[in-house]
Amino acid sequence: MTSTDILGTPIAITDLAGATAHLLQRVAAREGGYICLRDAHGIMLARRDPDLRAIHRDAAMNLPDGMPLVHVARWRGHRAIGRVAGTDLVEALVDAGRGTALRHYFYVGKPGVAERMAATLARRFPGLVVAGCASPPFGEVDDATMAEALAAIVAARADMVWVGLSTPKQERWMHRHHRALPGMTLIGVGAAFDFVTGEVGRAPRWMQCATLEWLHRLLSEPGRLWRRYLLLAPRFAWLILTEGAK
Repeated sequence: MTSTDILGTPIAITDLAGATAHLLQRVAAREGGYICLRDAHGIMLARRDPDLRAIHRDAAMNLPDGMPLVHVARWRGHRAIGRVAGTDLVEALVDAGRGTALRHYFYVGKPGVAERMAATLARRFPGLVVAGCASPPFGEVDDATMAEALAAIVAARADMVWVGLSTPKQERWMHRHHRALPGMTLIGVGAAFDFVTGEVGRAPRWMQCATLEWLHRLLSEPGRLWRRYLLLAPRFAWLILTEGAK
């Protein structure tokens, strides 16, 4: 799939429909690997972290989960790109996968959220096949405990593993462990777990289309997100204008 390099991270030139179709093909072929969903925040973290940048480059795809990335790509002439938000991708793949009994595994940091995610999606999309749900223990996880967690995913015969550990923890987890989950497609969707379960309200559609979802999230969680949107986002725009444009 064609991509464009944005400050060191290759971003796939695709949209929600294209990403959904491509991922269904990967799952059917048991290609495995991991998928990152990137926004300006993730790009900026990778720019100052060589290890995270390498993780992005090793990913099967980095999808544009953020309108600023879409705007940059379109500015460069890639008109076929569209936003692939984590919540939308979860819903699209769960819906499309019902026809082939796609087996979904939900792996998220907060206890109980994976189960609520599965239950919410099962109500909305009858026929969803839930392979399993799990949450890692809080803090550092020893090798033996992680080996048990990975063995459980393998035993569940998952096709798709949805990972919600926040950035960059989920990207590091997928990169480190995807080879222990052969044939499975891992997708890091972070906050999508909270949006799908309703724990955090998503911005109205008009704000998403107007590239204002960041404002909604900032007003909803100012203490956690102010640095991301008030410091990192302007820095991202400045770098694109001064050195990122091609």
